[in-house]
Amino acid sequence: MNPFFSIAKAVALAILVVAAASFPAAAETPSKVVEKFQANLLQVMKDAEKLSVRQRYERLAPTVETSFHLPLMAQIATANHWQDASPSQRVQLVSAFRRMSVTTLATLFDSYDGESFQVLAEKPGPQHTQLVLTKLTKSDKSTVNIAYVARKFEDGWRMIDVIVDNGISELKVRRSEYSSVLKSDGIPGLMALLNRKADELISK
Repeated sequence: MNPFFSIAKAVALAILVVAAASFPAAAETPSKVVEKFQANLLQVMKDAEKLSVRQRYERLAPTVETSFHLPLMAQIATANHWQDASPSQRVQLVSAFRRMSVTTLATLFDSYDGESFQVLAEKPGPQHTQLVLTKLTKSDKSTVNIAYVARKFEDGWRMIDVIVDNGISELKVRRSEYSSVLKSDGIPGLMALLNRKADELISK
């Protein structure tokens, strides 16, 4: 074989590889982010009987981390108190918020009886968000409407709130629950409370 031809072929192949690498994979839509999260949650539910709360936590933590923007959620839930927190306190608060959020999921979704999730639609929401409308169908065929509020960040779409049955948002509920401890004990008090509750649930 002609050596020059072999070199030219190798160079051409390298150019193709570089060119392919320069095109990023198609960005995930809000609906895809929700579908992946719900698929992982459903699988954990199916395996729940043979898993402890801690094991369900370990299975759910990675997908919660990649599906939700936890720092922004913690900031919204703590309102003006976030501004008064030091950088170190904010990091610790997000960690406590994450632990409590994942532990709550691991505790609530502790069994499987034929439930299924379905993404119904996606539509624009307020303040540059997208609403992903989904439905949870239970074993008795009753349904629960779950809407996820998603916002686009530099690394892609992330969920920042959950609204059940067209009611009050999860973040508004948490903001209300946190307000009294924040007024009395500030960010340190809230962090201690969240970690203590998470420890109690995980130990079950």
